[in-house]
Amino acid sequence: MKNTNFFLIVIIVLLTSCTQKQKSNDESASKSRYFDYSNSEDQLTGGIKMIAINTPKGTFNVWTKRVGNNPKMRVLLLHGGPGGTHEAFAAFDGYLPNEEIEYIYYDQLDSYYSDKPNDSTLWTTERFVEEVEQVRKALNLTKDNFYLLGHSWGGILAMEYALKYQDNLKGLIISNMMMSAPEYGKYANEVLGPKLKPEILKEIKDLEAQHDFNNPRYSELLMNHYYTEHILRMPLEKWPEPINRMFKHLNPNIYVYMQGHSEFGMTGNATLKNWDVTIRLKTIKTPTLVIAGTHDTMDPKHMEWVANEVQNGRLLLCPNGSHCAFYDDPNTYFNGLITFIKDVNTGGFK
Repeated sequence: MKNTNFFLIVIIVLLTSCTQKQKSNDESASKSRYFDYSNSEDQLTGGIKMIAINTPKGTFNVWTKRVGNNPKMRVLLLHGGPGGTHEAFAAFDGYLPNEEIEYIYYDQLDSYYSDKPNDSTLWTTERFVEEVEQVRKALNLTKDNFYLLGHSWGGILAMEYALKYQDNLKGLIISNMMMSAPEYGKYANEVLGPKLKPEILKEIKDLEAQHDFNNPRYSELLMNHYYTEHILRMPLEKWPEPINRMFKHLNPNIYVYMQGHSEFGMTGNATLKNWDVTIRLKTIKTPTLVIAGTHDTMDPKHMEWVANEVQNGRLLLCPNGSHCAFYDDPNTYFNGLITFIKDVNTGGFK
């Protein structure tokens, strides 16, 4: 009788052990490895990697941070400015991880978290394109998984990269950026400007004519009457903290040199003032998503034209969105972005 009880106990223990082991195996099999950074070179830094960039003026480091793991869908984010930071993209944390899409934050050279040589000879689209290519190689991004998303100035950079290196891309996303700086300026002055109250527009133009861009009144007018309508459609006191942090960290030197003093068109001797690649868009065969906002500083009709001009384009129009549509029309923005990435990944993009 004692032996019988003993064997029963042994059998129960073995069955329990097998059940627990099977349960453990099932949980392990179903558990996502999206946030598993173990045994990776960036494990101790939480995905942060400083990348050495070779330039005509020496070697400098740029800051990147990987979020998640997905060998098939990896998105490199190019921030705006020039001289802005990756911080503006914080909203992506609320949407892409749930879809297990890997994305990489990146501060371009002379932006806040990267080295700042402060050498204007390095502030050219050609040099920045080569920087992106070096980042791509360092992160092992390939044509089988590499999506490039550029917002605002980042959209200029993304398109310039694609025009030279599109064979490295799986997908291209141009977010809130026209492909002609002169057309952008024309839209600002002929369409958006007249929507302002006449006295406000006159005061802005008078200050610009006097080159009085450092006058606090100039910023006040733009922020309260233009930016809250066309940059981010929220009262200033409700602007998301990451956007305010990005503006706090913005590098004004490179911004003014390349873009000018405001988002009300490109002003003065800004080096991007005459940038225009419209006649080259037909050469882009990479699947391309063009994101526009109805209330953007960028003409949505032009953006629609861009989507039709490239060989494999799709337009995503955010009806409530402005220049930062990922904050003022986030559901439209991210649903469209995620759908595009997954469509390209599965071969369902048309």
